[in-house]
Amino acid sequence: MTGFAFRDWLAPPGISVVKPMAASLSPAGEQNNMAGKSESGATNRFQVFATKCSQVAGSKWAFLAAGGAILAWAASGPYFHYSDTWQLVINTATTVVTFLMVFLIQNTQNRDARAMHLKLDELIRSLRHANNEMIDIEKLSDEELAALAASYETIRNECDARSKRREKV
Repeated sequence: MTGFAFRDWLAPPGISVVKPMAASLSPAGEQNNMAGKSESGATNRFQVFATKCSQVAGSKWAFLAAGGAILAWAASGPYFHYSDTWQLVINTATTVVTFLMVFLIQNTQNRDARAMHLKLDELIRSLRHANNEMIDIEKLSDEELAALAASYETIRNECDARSKRREKV
């Protein structure tokens, strides 16, 4: 590394999140990994690849290229006499691209959700009167989440009832 943390490579174009490598080191000089796990080089390379692909695939240029490919395919129809092979080309291409993009999009969404949960957990921890039991509730079962939602619905109903009583007085 040239003195900067790995996350600098994940920054969107034009946004600088440059963080000196020393800031992410422990006092013993070891790399500080928030999850407590070391990631392999292959995982890091995939993260960079998935991020770059997501950025490119979500750009206006990718949309224009896809639209151009469809127009070129449609324009070539008369030349190929609208044959089964001509139709198979676009069907196969779109199926393969869709299949691969599902995994890239899922990777990006998983990373974004993980980062959002960590940010929310930090906000909950930092607020004095916050309910710390809300940290990591995404790991609860559906039944536990339903019970939690019901308890907060009860709290909201009680608050609404108090507000209505105040309005009458």
